[in-house]
Amino acid sequence: MTYYLKNTLFIFFISVLFCLETLGQKAINPIIHADVPDISIIRVGDTYYMSSTTMHVNPGVPIMKSKDLVNWELVSYAYETLGNSDDLLLQNGKDMYGKGSWASSLRFHEDTYYISTFSGNTGKTYIFSTENIEKGPWKSIEFRPSMHDHTLLFDEGKAYMIWGAGEIKLVELESDLSGIKPNTERVIIKNAHEPIKEEIMLPAEGSQIFKIDGKYYLFNISWPRGGMRTVIVHKSDNLFGPYEGRIALQDKGVAQGGLIDTPNGDWYAYLFRDNGAVGRIPYLVPVVWEDGWPVLGVDGKVPMELDLPKSKGLIPGIVASDDFKRKKGEPDLPLVWQWNHNPVNALWSVNRKKGYLRLKTDRLDQDFLSVRNTLTQRTIGPESMGTIKISLKGMKTGDFAGLGLLQKEYGLIGVEASDEGKKLKMKRIEDNVVEEIESVDFQGDEILLRAVCDFNDRKDEAKFYYSTDGGKNWNQLGDVLKMKYTLPHFMGYRFALFNYSTQQTGGFVDFDFFKIEDQIKF
Repeated sequence: MTYYLKNTLFIFFISVLFCLETLGQKAINPIIHADVPDISIIRVGDTYYMSSTTMHVNPGVPIMKSKDLVNWELVSYAYETLGNSDDLLLQNGKDMYGKGSWASSLRFHEDTYYISTFSGNTGKTYIFSTENIEKGPWKSIEFRPSMHDHTLLFDEGKAYMIWGAGEIKLVELESDLSGIKPNTERVIIKNAHEPIKEEIMLPAEGSQIFKIDGKYYLFNISWPRGGMRTVIVHKSDNLFGPYEGRIALQDKGVAQGGLIDTPNGDWYAYLFRDNGAVGRIPYLVPVVWEDGWPVLGVDGKVPMELDLPKSKGLIPGIVASDDFKRKKGEPDLPLVWQWNHNPVNALWSVNRKKGYLRLKTDRLDQDFLSVRNTLTQRTIGPESMGTIKISLKGMKTGDFAGLGLLQKEYGLIGVEASDEGKKLKMKRIEDNVVEEIESVDFQGDEILLRAVCDFNDRKDEAKFYYSTDGGKNWNQLGDVLKMKYTLPHFMGYRFALFNYSTQQTGGFVDFDFFKIEDQIKF
């Protein structure tokens, strides 16, 4: 009897441990705690691909790959730049902050991958295509007008785009996708936010359409005044309508996206949430089908746990450290890096000094937001910190170089060179006024700089540190940066490596490494 009892207790104990371990292996929302908005997802066999928005940073329209909908890695971009106008080049007082390219639509049709997007800067709609989504090459088609938040559909041998705000429209594209077929524009839903039955401050937009079992499902979002982002789904037996609509989800402001199925027949909605300074972050919401309608969530709510594999973290698939050492055949910059606006390729290199990223200047700038060749990566939540080591031997009088957190309300830590010597400075901007918060004298040619971000519970605070002894001891410089997500930039904060001249050109600095961590620790 004693043996039986002990054996039963042992089995019970092991079962509890197994259950706890299994519980800890589940995926949790958000699936990516970083700025990856406006996502569009497809599945090809057992592989998922996702595109997103990156606006004013280049290369543009990132493509990510996953085998389980949770763990993603960057594999490609649709384009290097959109053109060479002053706003794209960040020159003559013009910029494309908060613009560039917006929501994309990702599709796979007849063994070819298609990504379509649009730009308010150029006034054009773009369609990029390739047979190899991970390696390219990409073919580019562009035409006018710029079709806001459109969705691309291949159906019955024809190609269509659907877009709009409140009033949802459809056009047929030419057979070679080179433009809009004349006299094909029509309104398919006159008032797409009508299911909300409340006063609206954001009309229905963000269209994504899907054809499932012969029926058409059109996803949009709207925002009732005093409420939250809301998912609306319309259904029709005919592409051209009529459509019947209903509210599909109204919880936590998680909205805008579409549907994806797994190889074993499970369904999810992929959506995003405005989450303060870190940006707009992706969520997955379980879907079941009832009477031909997708029903989102669990009892109408977004679950925090998902019956999917546990995340392995965002490092190195979405962000990554870099020592700037390159082996033969490796790209000069890994895909995690993006330039603020168009880069000037003659002014940067990773081979001028082996194992270093060199940023050189050729013009004078007085403000961080006007600086070209600022190299960026996403910040990640709930907390993260970025550290650089920088060599200053090539600086000239008036040069300022270091590590920033890029948004309209930015913060910087860096070294400024003058005729009297070097000074280590922390600066930030608030209400369009740049303030020098603290300055200390600095002697030496190398220094470690660090930016620390706390996004826990939308605290959205950052601090800046420096070390002169190789990282053994760290000192805070300046005060706390209250990070703010602003619509003029429409992007979460980014770690930013920068160098600019205010008095004379030709100076340079060399970055030895960038290290990103997902915990605040010293």
